[in-house]
Amino acid sequence: MNLIYGVSPVLEALRSGRRPIEKLLLLASAQPERLRELTEAARRAGIACERRSRRELDELTHRANHQGVVALLAAGARGAGYVASEEILSSLDTQMGSDPQSMPHGSRVPLLVLLDGIEDPHNLGAILRTCEGAGVDGIFLPEHRAAGLSETVSKTSAGAIEHLRIARVTNLVPLIDELKEQGFWIAAVEGGSAISCYDFDMRVPLALVFGSEGKGVRRLVRERCDLAISIPMHGRLNSLNVSVAAGVVLFEARRQRSVAGDG
Repeated sequence: MNLIYGVSPVLEALRSGRRPIEKLLLLASAQPERLRELTEAARRAGIACERRSRRELDELTHRANHQGVVALLAAGARGAGYVASEEILSSLDTQMGSDPQSMPHGSRVPLLVLLDGIEDPHNLGAILRTCEGAGVDGIFLPEHRAAGLSETVSKTSAGAIEHLRIARVTNLVPLIDELKEQGFWIAAVEGGSAISCYDFDMRVPLALVFGSEGKGVRRLVRERCDLAISIPMHGRLNSLNVSVAAGVVLFEARRQRSVAGDG
């Protein structure tokens, strides 16, 4: 991405400091009070702000919902989010086996998310926003047949991608095998599974797998998982949008860990 737009995405980019921003372009007619927090963050970072017409901002963002705020990245700046998968794995406390009680004192039980072919960038952005709020330690995306990070994803995530560690991998199957070797449980989230997410103990080192909007978790990926869990449904529909399902399951994991004192 060569630019970021929207109040929250730009503000989070300024806060994180992960990407060099050259300047901010602000809607000339915007009320100063509305953008005060953003302009103050830019001033602290030594980044210039310039006023531009709505037409100029519309042209830059291809008429996206920029909210009167566009950040231009410095030449050569890399997109936010992508790190090497090894960087995520090497930073985790994964030598504890499947029993969280055996972890060293003060360690945090890791929680990962694997997204198996999410194609809609709005769904991806919504999931990443939930991951950031739930304290997920790392997210893995396949390189092919899946949405990647983009301006739309950044906007939909409300800037969450500035604070997450996201890796792209060629194939999720070898990654799952590697995670198992490091002591992770791998749980696919699928409608119709007999195991409720509320009954499964998610206080273990855990990687949750969410499938694509239309096909769910692919067969080869599902076969490598330890089990499948579901969200109990009480209406006439048997499934939820994947971004909603991610919110339900991730915050159930966070609830269980908070009750147990595992963060």
